[in-house]
Amino acid sequence: MGVVLLGYQNFITMEYQNKNNLAVRILHFPIVKIIIGIFTCILSTFLVKQFITKPLFSSIISSDTMVMVIVTLLGTLVMTATYYYLFKYYEKRTITELSFKPAIKELLGGFGLGLVVIALEFLILYLFGFYKITSFEGLQLFLAPLGFLIGAAMLEEIMFRGVLYRIMENWQGTIVALLVSAVLFELPHLMNPNGSVLGSITGVIFGLVTGIMYTYTKRLWLPFSFHLGWNLAQPIFGSNITGVDRFGVVFNAELKGDVLLTGTAMGIEDSILSVFTLIILFVIFYRGSIRNKNFQKRV
Repeated sequence: MGVVLLGYQNFITMEYQNKNNLAVRILHFPIVKIIIGIFTCILSTFLVKQFITKPLFSSIISSDTMVMVIVTLLGTLVMTATYYYLFKYYEKRTITELSFKPAIKELLGGFGLGLVVIALEFLILYLFGFYKITSFEGLQLFLAPLGFLIGAAMLEEIMFRGVLYRIMENWQGTIVALLVSAVLFELPHLMNPNGSVLGSITGVIFGLVTGIMYTYTKRLWLPFSFHLGWNLAQPIFGSNITGVDRFGVVFNAELKGDVLLTGTAMGIEDSILSVFTLIILFVIFYRGSIRNKNFQKRV
């Protein structure tokens, strides 16, 4: 009888362990991790915004615009912290993609690169007589709109590079991660006004560039700051951002010539110049990633 009871106890223990192992495997399956990561980061940011920061600052600040800027920037911090602590304990690892040591260098480098690339595109248009600054509008862009651009860039980089791309790259390798994340990155932007086929192609290539920037450094700082510099530079020179014109501009400008070069109402992103410059950047960072041995193959 004792032998029977011992056998039954061992059977129950094995069944429990099997179920426990199955639950662990499911919890750590890459697609499940992606869903949990995105859902948790978005939910925590939403809850803090709706029930803490927005009610608090609305009660002490009269300007709705200033409230939204503060709430957006704090939301960015909440999302970053959520990502950090979620994956620190979920994956039981050090979150090196948010390492502070190289942050300043990569933030300044990426931001400067984004500004210079867009400035170079407008310089080319100017030299060929397609672009002319007509007036100075003001520096309002560097107030509330800059706060929104910071929040939007960090949100997208955490979602699409920190969660989706990173997990996909570790699972399926760099090539698959680049293609999947770039296409999914562009999907929400299809809802923006003044969209076009060329603009969507540019968006996918932009996703490839920021993805390979992550692979090159294995950190979020470079793709985030490049994303921010790229977005900020466009309205500085009088262009819409991905079809959106609500951010204002620093310089009012006149564009004339073939829209393949100058872009449409979507902005300079809807230009063959942006396609070429992004392809060049992709090749540079692609080769750099291989040289740094950061390129990953499918597991």
